[in-house]
Amino acid sequence: MSELPRAPSFLQSLICFSVIILMIAGGLFGLEISLHTLMFLCLLWVGINAFSLGYGYLSIRELMNNALTRALPAIYIFILIGMVIASFMHSGTIATLIYYGLSWLSPTLFLPIGLLLCALMSVATGTSWGTVGTLGVVLIGIGSTMNIPLPLVAGMIVCGATFGDKMSPISDTTNLAAMSAGTDLYRHIYAMLFTTIPSFLLTLLIFIGIGFNYSEQGIELIEIAALQTALSHTYQLAPLVTLLPLILLAVLSIRKVPAEVTMSCSIFLAVSIAIFYQSESPITVLNALWQNSPQSTGITNLDALLGRGGISSMSWTLLLALMAIALGGMLHGAGFLTALLAGIIKRVKRSASLVATTIMSGFLGNLAMGEAYISIILNCQLFKPKYEQQQLDSAVLSRSVEEGSTLTTGLIPWTTAGAFYTATLGVDVLDFAPYAFFNYLNAIVAVAMAALGIGLLKSKNT
Repeated sequence: MSELPRAPSFLQSLICFSVIILMIAGGLFGLEISLHTLMFLCLLWVGINAFSLGYGYLSIRELMNNALTRALPAIYIFILIGMVIASFMHSGTIATLIYYGLSWLSPTLFLPIGLLLCALMSVATGTSWGTVGTLGVVLIGIGSTMNIPLPLVAGMIVCGATFGDKMSPISDTTNLAAMSAGTDLYRHIYAMLFTTIPSFLLTLLIFIGIGFNYSEQGIELIEIAALQTALSHTYQLAPLVTLLPLILLAVLSIRKVPAEVTMSCSIFLAVSIAIFYQSESPITVLNALWQNSPQSTGITNLDALLGRGGISSMSWTLLLALMAIALGGMLHGAGFLTALLAGIIKRVKRSASLVATTIMSGFLGNLAMGEAYISIILNCQLFKPKYEQQQLDSAVLSRSVEEGSTLTTGLIPWTTAGAFYTATLGVDVLDFAPYAFFNYLNAIVAVAMAALGIGLLKSKNT
């Protein structure tokens, strides 16, 4: 009978994780090696470490397979989002939003209004991905026509989309964090109000201030007219028809219909509108679901925007996500991340240090595992006894885990969220991350308030 694999030590886990960070950072920024290649090298490195613990090849492969199985819903959404974007382009949904958005959005107010719109949509639908994949694409188009830097626009979109993903009662991460920490959903949301609202208001003020820098940098009225003319000549833009796919998407999301069903219904409706209302060739529209192609409005930037989407456009993202999730499966399954974090938790004494450590742990979990779901579950399990020991409400635990996991996952290039945002918005994570103010301000505000003793809800048992 073969011996069971042994658990890794804190030192081995620290070395294993440090080499991964150095390999990715050095290879990506210093040597300009492909991120996919670096992920493969990381898989080999962690596989060797797991083998040294007594795991055989089949066991290591099983660790990766288990993680990929848990991530299948996200993979389905990756594929469907590509088709949603392409179908919305051909149905005239995106064109309609850009056409009317150019009429009432000024460069000065574009960023704060865009932030509020993204926040409202993500709260209503509970999904940052759906918000980025629909409203985000529209705002990128409008922002580019106003000569506002796209990394700045993308950062604003991610801020608003993440706010709703964190605060919405129908968000998967919000429910997962509450469930994993053992607290009531609305108690969890109440606890998040203490840190999230001030952070969001600060972010709004920052974007209002930045907006004044572009008050005189907007495009001329003649250019706006040219864009609107090009759109109206290419599409029929009756909002009561062309916005139906987006309305259907929002309604089904609010009614908690599964995301795969919601997106599939919206795709079918958008394709129908493209064929029967926009009079496009069925073959062209259906082929666009796989690989969209630029339109022919006569304006180069607009053509490129309207030609985005399709399953093939998500392939770079999907392959990266698969490798990152497999890597996370090994790190979690073989116990490297648990050993690393458990060693750190023992050294934490004060409440503010505990909150800061929880947030940093969520960030490290995202770095290692490539997506927030496992990080949320793992950190709630690891930190729960420590929060109980310090007589803190479990809602403070769930809040801190969200601030470390949900808010940072989109700021890492190889996470599922980061890769998805890049593929959807056409802006690299490292370019828009400096402008995603809300995503890191929230963590700073949370730690500062914990140090001041504000919002540290006490356990009801004390």
